[in-house]
Amino acid sequence: MSTRGLAALHAGKNLTPFSFDRRTPSTNDIDFSVSFAGICHSDIHQVREEWGPALFPMVPGHEIVGIVDRVGSDVSGFKPGDKIGVGVFVDSCRSCAQCVNGLEQYCAEGMTPTYNGYERDGKTISFGGYSNRFVIDQKYALHVPDSLEFSGVAPLLCAGITLYSPLRFWKTDSKTKVAIMGLGGLGHLGLKFAKAMGAHVTVLSHSAKKEQDARAMGADDFINTSDEAAMLAAEKRFDLILNTVSAELNINDFLKQLSLNGTLVCIGLPGKPYSVNVGSLLEARRSLAGSMIGGIKETQEMLNFAAEHGIVSEVEVIDANYVNTAYERTVASDVRYRFVIDAKTF
Repeated sequence: MSTRGLAALHAGKNLTPFSFDRRTPSTNDIDFSVSFAGICHSDIHQVREEWGPALFPMVPGHEIVGIVDRVGSDVSGFKPGDKIGVGVFVDSCRSCAQCVNGLEQYCAEGMTPTYNGYERDGKTISFGGYSNRFVIDQKYALHVPDSLEFSGVAPLLCAGITLYSPLRFWKTDSKTKVAIMGLGGLGHLGLKFAKAMGAHVTVLSHSAKKEQDARAMGADDFINTSDEAAMLAAEKRFDLILNTVSAELNINDFLKQLSLNGTLVCIGLPGKPYSVNVGSLLEARRSLAGSMIGGIKETQEMLNFAAEHGIVSEVEVIDANYVNTAYERTVASDVRYRFVIDAKTF
């Protein structure tokens, strides 16, 4: 099926117009027109091979929303005209304990990524959402509630579930004191979700300029991490800290801010391993943990929760010919808060 999009033909190269064929839809497939595709910082890492060898040509994009055009004869629950979403993966083994329990992102055989991976046949490269069309197996498709502003939904399918999942796993509620490290594309959604769950939320940022936005989005408190006195005063304060920062930092400064039995969850992927002071963990039975996106069931739950509470990402909608500039601006942290591509411009 003829498709137009953007691709990096080689590592580190600018994205350029690219025509390719999607698979012919099967009886279990949904064929849809892409409306918006979010730009995730991981797209940039993959295009530039900053996370290891990658597959080229590469069509990035794993934050995809669109409108259903056709459904296979065995598809139930979707019909032409429905709003649909696709996130970070498009398949998995379907039989391991993780897949059976709705944790496909931790598939024992490895999930099939939406791009920069191979389909289950081991030969066909998966192409992502920077394109005008997409084909998805119904098992990995998501219903997008009509009430949500469509362009703002796209980043929920990676950034949104990345924050929602640990908040749910660590049972966030009105008794939980949550801190969000970083107020960027990830952090601002963590703030919105945590507040909607009833938590007391503090934003931790090295940029004092972020305080106004943080409070406008509902933050109860804001700590400038460059302020040593403020950081000292925050020791033993939080039950849960979500670390969305991938830049180099001293993780021990933040572990000390956990209360008894508190957990710091790493979501951003640092370039170098952390050096952890184990004594800081021992003295208050603290935990250092990690979390990666979410399964299909939980991602659908997240979208429904977002609709109930009116949560979408703050976005800048751009044309396809602006993507390379958007990449540079993303690296420079010059975006409020996510770029989303209008797929009509592919």
